[in-house]
This record gives sequence, C-alpha cells and structure tokens, in this order.
Amino acid sequence: MNPVTLNQGIHVQHLFYRIDRVRWAGLPAGESAAVQTRLETLVARFPGPAHPRLMTLANVGGKADLGFVLFHATLDGLSALHRDLEACFPPGTLVPVFSYLSVTELPEYVPTDDDLRRHLEHGEPKHAAGTPEFEAAFEAAKKRNESQKFYRLHPELQDDWPIVCFYPMSKKRSGNDNWYLLDFAARKALMGTHARTGRKYAGKISQLITGSTGLDDWEWGVTLLAHRLDDVKGIVYEMRFDEVTARYGDFGPFYINLRLQPAALWQHLHL
Repeated sequence: MNPVTLNQGIHVQHLFYRIDRVRWAGLPAGESAAVQTRLETLVARFPGPAHPRLMTLANVGGKADLGFVLFHATLDGLSALHRDLEACFPPGTLVPVFSYLSVTELPEYVPTDDDLRRHLEHGEPKHAAGTPEFEAAFEAAKKRNESQKFYRLHPELQDDWPIVCFYPMSKKRSGNDNWYLLDFAARKALMGTHARTGRKYAGKISQLITGSTGLDDWEWGVTLLAHRLDDVKGIVYEMRFDEVTARYGDFGPFYINLRLQPAALWQHLHL
C-alpha cells in the first residue's frame, strides 16, 4: 500500500502494558534475555531524536509495568512499529493497559505576525514601531515563532529528561461551561493566560501536546518531560487555577514514567 501521511505533522502513539509474571516465570531459560535483545535491536533502528522513534519507559506507581512512545510520519509505519514491538515479546506475556493515538499539530492560537508586533509595542521591553530596533526584534521573534512551530510538528524529545508524565484531556461541553461555544477571541485570550503559566516552567518542563479529536477517546495527549517530579506536580497544579482549566478542562488518567533503555528497563523490572 502507499504510505498514509498527514498534511502536516507526524503520528504518535503512547502504549502501556503489564507483564504477566506467571507466564514470564514459565519462559524457557534464556528467553528473557532474547526478548531484551530483540527490543534493543528494534529501539536501535529508531533511536531519534526525531521520527521515526521508539522510546522505552518504566511506569512508576503500579498502573502499568512498562510503556512506549512511538513516533512515525506515516500511519502504516506507526502500525507496523507497534506490531514489531509486540512481536518482541512471547505471546501472552505483554498485557495491554492503555493506548493512545494522536498526531502532532499546530494549535489555532499560534501567534500571528500582528500578535508579535503588538507584543513588541506593548510588552516589556517596549519597542517603538518603525525603528531599526523594532524591526530587528520583530525578525528575531518571527524566527523563534517559526522554530517553535516546526518543533511542535516534528518534536525532538532529548534524552536528558528522565521523567515522562503522560495524560489525556478534553475541553468541557457541559451547560454554560462549553468551550466550543466560546468565540475565537475568548478562547485565544484564555489560552494565552495558560501559556504564560507554562512559560514559568521553562527549563524545568519540556512538553509535547498532540491532538486526537476523532482519533481517540480524548481530544489531546499531554506529554511532560521533567528532571524533578515536583515540577510536574507544580505545573499541573498551577495550571488548574487558569480559567481555561478550572472551568473547561477534563482529564484522563496520569502515567508517571522513567525513561530507561531496554537493559536498564530489564534490571528495573527484574525481568
């Protein structure tokens, strides 16, 4: 079949599993090491930092044993990577817990050139329109904006963030708290406040927001990378006071994970 691609962005899948310990204990001698080798070989084929990529995780907290994040430009490639991953494990030993399909996307609220100009004129520090300083600052702001859009669509999640938090979420459609009945300007203003809260955690949290409307049971997947767990707790707590979350946010289950390569994953899980 011809590759199934997106108009922009890539496909992302989050997968969480338990190990059936009874079946695992009954594996022939050497089979656990063989599974690890097969997984290492597969990971080595898709190392990142860009797509295609296969990330391996150890879940913390007991909701699952291990997790994976898959990135691929084509839907058929993502599906094949998913099946190749499961084929690394003997039948019945890998028990699905949770899966989530989404795609990278640009939000409606990406700053326009006019937004950038207004910020330069009225933000801090202020720049007077028409001056060489304004034009230089405007060109720099446009380059940053284009870079942010590129990496939003083509993420590169660096390996030096050891904690990965994932959760799905949606916007409410309940009575007066219906996000989709707000006009664009109101939604953009609320999301702007939300973004300012997030920027307070620059250097502490790296995030990937993926869209899943029509693809899965929630509307977005949120992947937060951190060095410290209290920063994950902090950003989620603070954002819940933003009206966009306090009034319009619905959340699914939270999965906290450690990023471990297969050898470390085997040792961590006593496999």
